[in-house]
Amino acid sequence: MVATGVEPSVPAAVLRANRVVARSAAAADEGVHLDQRRREAQKRCPELRIVEHDPDRDAVAFEPVVRAIARFTPRVEVVEPGWACLPVRGPARYFGGEEAFVELLVGATAVAALDAGPSARVRIGVADGRFASVVASRRAGEAALLVGAGGSPAFLAGLPVGWLHRTGEASVELVDLLVRLGIRDLGALAALDPADVLARFGPEGHHAHRVATGLDERGAHATAPPEDLTVAASFDDPVTVLEPLVFTAKSLADELAARLAGNGLRCTRLLVAAATDHGERDERTWYRADGLGAADLVERVRWQLASWMASGEITAGVVRLRLVAIGVRGDGGDQTALWGGSSAADERAVRAVARLTSLVGDQGVLVPAWKGGRLPAERCGWVPAAALDLTDARDVRRRLGPLAADRDGNGGGGADEVVPWPGSLPAPSPTVVLPEPEPAVLADEDGHLIRVSGRGELSAAPVTLAVGARVPRLVTGWAGPWIVDERWWDVTGRRRVARLQVTCDDGAAHLVVAEHQRWWLLAAYR
Repeated sequence: MVATGVEPSVPAAVLRANRVVARSAAAADEGVHLDQRRREAQKRCPELRIVEHDPDRDAVAFEPVVRAIARFTPRVEVVEPGWACLPVRGPARYFGGEEAFVELLVGATAVAALDAGPSARVRIGVADGRFASVVASRRAGEAALLVGAGGSPAFLAGLPVGWLHRTGEASVELVDLLVRLGIRDLGALAALDPADVLARFGPEGHHAHRVATGLDERGAHATAPPEDLTVAASFDDPVTVLEPLVFTAKSLADELAARLAGNGLRCTRLLVAAATDHGERDERTWYRADGLGAADLVERVRWQLASWMASGEITAGVVRLRLVAIGVRGDGGDQTALWGGSSAADERAVRAVARLTSLVGDQGVLVPAWKGGRLPAERCGWVPAAALDLTDARDVRRRLGPLAADRDGNGGGGADEVVPWPGSLPAPSPTVVLPEPEPAVLADEDGHLIRVSGRGELSAAPVTLAVGARVPRLVTGWAGPWIVDERWWDVTGRRRVARLQVTCDDGAAHLVVAEHQRWWLLAAYR
């Protein structure tokens, strides 16, 4: 919230993918908490101010703090803007112990944070593992929180398993599953047998179990990378603006990601190094537990270079850019969902929708939602993406209703299944719904227009169907008609139509409707 410029007394929140990722002190007092859905946050605080999620802005604001830390040790890893990790053991020996080093770090970062805003605060946590240190920093007050050597398991034991999701170590789906199974704190998860956890929850669960034990050994460190995991570009003419550098970084990121994918690997720790024509250098290590894709690599490069240029420490154009994958893990690919697709692809789509919403506003990005109705065009409509929690499968199914069941092909949504709309068409539903009905002619063998009586009976058997100016096709079969008599109590608003499913000799199937003695094509079955 510091980077947004919002005062702590103003209730405000930053949202990403329709969930709260940061909130002001006033918003917290009103019951708004991290990872809360947008609708729930606005319900708790109706006057809540929604702030655009802008990682570039956050990276620039966080840069002074990172540079203050780098004066004590060059081995700083930025996980995301506002969150950095570093090894303490080496610097602590030089500065007289952990407590003395942390005291120096608190003072230096507190001064640097003032550049971002007067309300900026830096929280520091020290523990044996990366996960435990992150939790300690989030729970620290004005002073740093130091967990003694070997004390990480006891420190974590009583904390809710929700910390796994808050720190990016596990998905919200895994956390929800653990809670439903009665595993509500990290100590209960750590007490389980690792083999049983792996068998039941897979690699993600095994990783969550390992960090919950407090024995997470992933330190912040740099190693010599393999030669084939380094990509670089040199510029004959020094580059002084950001856009060409980011464009080049995209080519480098694509090349690096392709090399990693060819070896079944995914980058977890990325080194970005840039040098200017005057010999100035900027190096930064970026970390992400679940790995960095090509788009993530480009994003980190942009954050770093934008921050460096904004710092005023660069006096010449950039002549060399280098990306190095100094940390990798095996890439098991995307887990295929039960009905096709992958959860990872869904997550990428949610992030893309959230980013578009932040760029063009809530009304600029729309998603389909079930409304209900008896005619195909009435069954669903478009609602702002911000009104739907795309990360919640139950919410998506509830919004899509029978449409989700039709897509899945099983005709049911379990506990979230929507009761069929009375008088709606029988399954299957049309696959193509025309934006506007097209005039049609349904005729008998003598070429006379077929009419529908008040009892819902056809005047003759359909023989030909002509749509617009197209050549009439022979009718090979039909079903119906089904009468819809809406608003019969309102003389001016009453609507009475007859729906008919028709198949033609070309193999096409159509949904036509008769209204006021005229036929219209509404939809098609393909």
